[in-house]
Amino acid sequence: QVQLQESGPGLVKPSQTLSLTCTVSGGSITTNYYYWSWIRQPPGKGLEWIGYIAYSGSTYYSPSLKSRTSISRDTSKNQFTLQLSSVTPEDTAVYYCARVGGPTYDYWGQGTQVTVSS
Repeated sequence: QVQLQESGPGLVKPSQTLSLTCTVSGGSITTNYYYWSWIRQPPGKGLEWIGYIAYSGSTYYSPSLKSRTSISRDTSKNQFTLQLSSVTPEDTAVYYCARVGGPTYDYWGQGTQVTVSS
C-alpha cells in the first residue's frame, strides 16, 4: 500500500517561498512510469494542478505557475519537494501530493493547509 504524507509550514508570509515535502512509503519514487504530482485547492475553488516530477527525475509545471515553481526529489529519503516562490494570499490553499499511475491519480496524501498572510 502506497502512502503519501505532506509536511511543511502552515503559514507563509507574502513574498516568501512556500516549501512542502511529500514523503512516500510503500513504493519508490523512481519506479518506472509513475509521476509524482503537486495539486492544490484554494478555498471555495476547484483543484489546480501545479506540476510533477517523473520517475526519471524530469519535471513539468503548470504554465500559469511555471515561473514560480520548482519540484525536486531526494531519492535516498523517497521524498519530493515543492517550492513556490513569491507567494501572495492567492496561493492560500490545501496542498496535496499524489501519484499518477496510468491515467489516474491512484494515491493521494491527506493534504496540508497553507495560508499566506503577514
